[in-house]
Amino acid sequence: MKKHFHYFSLGELVLWSFSVLIIMVSFLIFDRENYLTALSSVLGVTSLIFSAKGNPFGQFLMVIFSLLYGVISYSFSYYGEMITYLGMTAPMALFSLIAWLKNPYKKRRAEVKVNTISTKEFVLMLILTAAVTFIFYFILKHFNTANIVPSTLSVTTSFAAVYLTFRRSPLFAIAYSLNDLVLIFLWSLAARENISYLSVVICFAMFFINDLYGFINWNKMKRAQKNS
Repeated sequence: MKKHFHYFSLGELVLWSFSVLIIMVSFLIFDRENYLTALSSVLGVTSLIFSAKGNPFGQFLMVIFSLLYGVISYSFSYYGEMITYLGMTAPMALFSLIAWLKNPYKKRRAEVKVNTISTKEFVLMLILTAAVTFIFYFILKHFNTANIVPSTLSVTTSFAAVYLTFRRSPLFAIAYSLNDLVLIFLWSLAARENISYLSVVICFAMFFINDLYGFINWNKMKRAQKNS
């Protein structure tokens, strides 16, 4: 525990502690029943602070979070979220974990080597993202997914995020930030019918803040690795 305490900066510890505090307070106020939601939220925000450091352990926690979040999504018939996280985010987080472990920065297992994708690859990612979005729209429509438009948009941002994470690009954090905004809107709609889901909205608001920090820190890592 002492080792991990010194591993994170004071600002990172404050960010993580604040995020967990807000998540737990919102759970106690709006939910107090679905402990799986609280557990997955804490695991999710913890995975983000590790991922912001380029630590592969963050991807391991993301696999667990994706499995739990899939169950939560199923409870409100957000089949798009369930399919996305169980069928795409969880497997891709596992692949990202392997890729990060295979590409450490100077043999430091706790820090991945930051990668820069080419313009050609970025265009390829956009084409793949469009194809995945098109296919998933009809899949979600078949299952009568609630709020299909934002659910489909969530697939779009999720695919871009997991692809960029796998490729070790700092842009993955921006893609996840966009996904957070979509999910804040999506779960706000759910909260109108069941106030307990407001805790999920607040959870993704904390994710949004952490993902923005992740983008900032990955760019710092990128400059530091380049100058080293």
